[in-house]
Amino acid sequence: MNGTIDSSILVYLKSLTLLCVEDNKTTQLLYQSIFEDLVANIILADNGEDGYEKFQNQKIDLIIVDYDMPVLNGIEMIKKIRDGDKEIPIILVSAIQDIDVIVQALQLNVNNFLKKPIIVSEVMQAIENVSKLIFAGNYLKEQREKKIRELERKEEYNSYQEDLAFSKELNIVRNDFYYKMLDTEQTTLVDFLYKPLDILSGDAYSARKICAERVFYFIVDGMGKGLSASLSSMLLTAYVNHAVDKMGEDFSLKRLIESSLEYIKPIILDEEALSTEFIVMDYKNSTMIYSKFAMPPSLTQSIDNEVIKIRSNNPPMSKFTDQFAISETDISKITKLLFYSDGLVENSVREKGKLYANFIENDFLRSFTKDELKEKLLYKIDAQEDDMTFIFINQLPSSQKEKRITKTFESTLNAVEEANDWYTDIWSGFTTNYKLAYNAGVVFSELFMNAYEHGNLGLDAKTKHRLLSEDIYFTTLEELQKSCKKEITVTIDIIEANSSRYMATLIKDEGQGFNTTILREIFKDRDNFNGRGIYISRQSSLGLYYNSEGTSVLFLHKA
Repeated sequence: MNGTIDSSILVYLKSLTLLCVEDNKTTQLLYQSIFEDLVANIILADNGEDGYEKFQNQKIDLIIVDYDMPVLNGIEMIKKIRDGDKEIPIILVSAIQDIDVIVQALQLNVNNFLKKPIIVSEVMQAIENVSKLIFAGNYLKEQREKKIRELERKEEYNSYQEDLAFSKELNIVRNDFYYKMLDTEQTTLVDFLYKPLDILSGDAYSARKICAERVFYFIVDGMGKGLSASLSSMLLTAYVNHAVDKMGEDFSLKRLIESSLEYIKPIILDEEALSTEFIVMDYKNSTMIYSKFAMPPSLTQSIDNEVIKIRSNNPPMSKFTDQFAISETDISKITKLLFYSDGLVENSVREKGKLYANFIENDFLRSFTKDELKEKLLYKIDAQEDDMTFIFINQLPSSQKEKRITKTFESTLNAVEEANDWYTDIWSGFTTNYKLAYNAGVVFSELFMNAYEHGNLGLDAKTKHRLLSEDIYFTTLEELQKSCKKEITVTIDIIEANSSRYMATLIKDEGQGFNTTILREIFKDRDNFNGRGIYISRQSSLGLYYNSEGTSVLFLHKA
């Protein structure tokens, strides 16, 4: 009997479990004799109800079911099976040729029919036909699953490559002021928005500290979209950073631009162009020296709250650029500055027929911090249409400061408690917004404690965790503070701007400080226990800024 079935199907049948539903014992014995050497397992059921229960409780690959049975007939059993499984192959056996039964069976997607009395050759043919369907279906399923796995691997690989590409971009973008303030005679806060539209951005920027009194800013925007514009922007940025590193304090803006042109001109295509700006802030001489190549006008705000535009003084940078201009402007009466790429101003807004260019000046004037400007921008635009980059600088002139409060504390646990109570009392007189006062208190408590334990007492994070695990943390602090003569000074400036009041709190310790470059990693890995307090402090304030030594931290709140 087995020889009538294709050999490849015979091999496949050996892996299947067959459910035979038949109330006649003689027919059951016949099925047993036919299939015992063909399939892996034969399961027998005496009626439709029994067959349905066995189908539910075991893995079945193929069903042969008689139509005329007690309790539950074949059609009724098939209906229950099809409610949950639309695909399992079913062969219906019947002694009658009722057209209604055949129609019902077809509607239930029965795969084959056998008539009684049973003829072995017909059974074998039906089994072979249905087995081929199972074999073909499983093959197609395997191919689909294989294709899905391949696509998943490809997608995973592409995602991995995109992550690497974006990490590379972030390495190329250099920012010496990541959550850091500028150490000049006046408090200068530098903030950034870098929001690429795609993984490979046509925008890039750098912010470099040349020396204590000079800072260099660079923004590039590849004119056009796609990989070519992104590569040109990233290559130029990488070179600019390399050149700045090489020059050190012997920095020359003219030499930097000359060498940048010499580097990029052989790389960019004839039809390509780059919008760039090279800006040096010279705080010793209160001047801004710049060379802007087809960039949107920089915005500055004077102490009289007037917006002054600084327009480009050069055409786009291209393969044919030979000459360039460098200009200088006085910033002694400037309180804020904004440098940005055109993706900001050329973005459509929700107000029909307008671009963000119609709103940027007023939003800049009304924003005291980068976060406030970002909030206004994202509220107005419908959807981001291009890479967006801006550098927001707030110089906090003393003329804006309504009041200054300063108090010095010892490095003791009692002083920590005293400082928290003192700060809470100040906020109670500053605002009736209890949630805001609470958030400010959380930030103060965290950062003051850092100044006490990490700053003046010199405990590193690893030692602190060990002391906590050994339950000797506070006793160790009490022991260390006995010989500590260092103090913590808190300075609070209440600043009035745009009819609003802001509180800038500065906490300064007398410790050794820390390497502030780790701040980038802290804010990137927000779940890491080390530095989590700093991350929470940033989230609960308008801005968090350390000095370059890591001995002072300033944070902002708006009343």
